[in-house]
Amino acid sequence: MNIKKEIYRLIFLGMAVLALPASGADKVQAGVWTDTDGNPINAHGGGILEHDGVYYWYGERKGDYTYRSPGVGWECYRTEAGGVSCYSSRDLKNWKFEGVVLQPDTVDLTSDIHPTMVIERPKVIYNDKTRKFVMWMHIDNHCYSAARAGVAVSDSPTGPFTYIRSERPNGSESRDMTIFKDDDGTAYHIYSSEGNSTLHISRLSDDYLSQSGSFCRNFPDRFREAPAIFKHDGKYYMVTSGCSGWSPNEAEWAVSTTIMGPWTPMDNPCRGKDADKTFYGQSTFILPVGEGPDRSFIMMFDKWKKDDLVDSRYIWLPIRFNGDTLTIPWTETVDFTGSATDFAAE
Repeated sequence: MNIKKEIYRLIFLGMAVLALPASGADKVQAGVWTDTDGNPINAHGGGILEHDGVYYWYGERKGDYTYRSPGVGWECYRTEAGGVSCYSSRDLKNWKFEGVVLQPDTVDLTSDIHPTMVIERPKVIYNDKTRKFVMWMHIDNHCYSAARAGVAVSDSPTGPFTYIRSERPNGSESRDMTIFKDDDGTAYHIYSSEGNSTLHISRLSDDYLSQSGSFCRNFPDRFREAPAIFKHDGKYYMVTSGCSGWSPNEAEWAVSTTIMGPWTPMDNPCRGKDADKTFYGQSTFILPVGEGPDRSFIMMFDKWKKDDLVDSRYIWLPIRFNGDTLTIPWTETVDFTGSATDFAAE
């Protein structure tokens, strides 16, 4: 063996290793986040379900071409509805593409999930009694006048999901929405209604496939949308967006001792640069991570790019508490080097 050549070879290999990105490298907020195949993650307006130690990220699958709906007065930018994507991860860092788990119906022109329709803000919860995975989503037409909620079901978190139907829950409009499963297994549908002027909170049936008929109106005439909700120390917290189309606006948080309300509106939880614009993002979901005193919460935002919606980005920030006061501080990167619990811990 030529000792000098071997030393040079080892030095070269060491330099090459140092040049590689670390597997735990931080993700830049609103950067291009890729899956394990190197493709951009396409899961907008989404939410995450943790099941048996695996995180499943569901979101809108945007088409490549963005256009403005003809004959609509406001800035109604959209793409073809590509169904609902799913990605899986055990560490919140490395995301495997599991496929389009709710496929668009490309045959039936009258279908709620035809590519000409709108499929937005899909959220999935697991029903412990029926052992089914239930997805709710905002269903609409090209000008957003249908204002309906759609439901689908699957035996597996990775689908396929079978689309059941859409409805106007409790006879009211339903646009931006989320789903929340409480500690006792009761599930709730939270959605913007009444021309987006008021949020409705509706208890779902025991199988999560329909409304129970019990609902309440909250934040009347405050025009809040993009609701995201979680529970902490026996209280319910909600983060919402104002209604300004694709333009960013100031977020607001609210708190209640019961999920049906009354809710107390507070102020803007965001802290740091561009806090008055919610860091140019919009709320979509709040992910609890961990259990007990180590439990933490990740605030998920979408950073919309209205003229190229498939290139819209993601912002994930920690939620902090000072007593009962909720804040969301800006960070330049998302640190995935620690455990999942470390991600949002103080």
